Amino acid sequence: MEKLRNECRNIERQIRDIQREEKNVQKSIRDAAKRNDMVSAKSLAKEIVRSRRTVNRLHENKAQLNSISMHLGESVAIARTVGHLSKSAEVMKLVNNLIKAPEMAVTMQEFSKEMTKAGVIEEVVNDAVDTALDSEDIEDEIEEEVDKVLTAIAGETAAELPEAARKERVKQPAQRSHEVFDDVIAEDVDDEEEMEEIRARLAKVRS
Repeated sequence: MEKLRNECRNIERQIRDIQREEKNVQKSIRDAAKRNDMVSAKSLAKEIVRSRRTVNRLHENKAQLNSISMHLGESVAIARTVGHLSKSAEVMKLVNNLIKAPEMAVTMQEFSKEMTKAGVIEEVVNDAVDTALDSEDIEDEIEEEVDKVLTAIAGETAAELPEAARKERVKQPAQRSHEVFDDVIAEDVDDEEEMEEIRARLAKVRS
């Protein structure tokens, strides 16, 4: 139970870090839009879209952790009456869901082993989740959200740009996109140590 509470607190910290970092990125997007640098602006906007999706996943993970904690509490209460822990199909379902979440995989694999030993769930079969087929659809969805993010953050500056510039797709490789992202952020950060800290946070968001 304590491990679940610690993990919930860790998720809350991750969410705060991502949301705090987004403010820096928003400033960089506005600066890029003023320079009419739509390649950088769209790369940054795409990172914000991805970051917000990560935050949504983290909120979902936290909700499922809270559900596991609640069901375990009920199981312990019943165990005090009947003298043993009973298997919980609901806990098993939630654990399986969380093991598939990239941010939770390692933690939940360890947790599932403990719960299996305690007799709360059956042994989890960790099937590899193939997301390759979904990646193209996800990229299309992200592209659709980028213009909305640009308009919301850059406002009139983005709206005044030529239609062709606003609709231009970023065709650079993913690694180059991240390099542009880091370079634009670097323009607003003078302290090297602070820059390294920001890059470390961004690495977590991208994972």
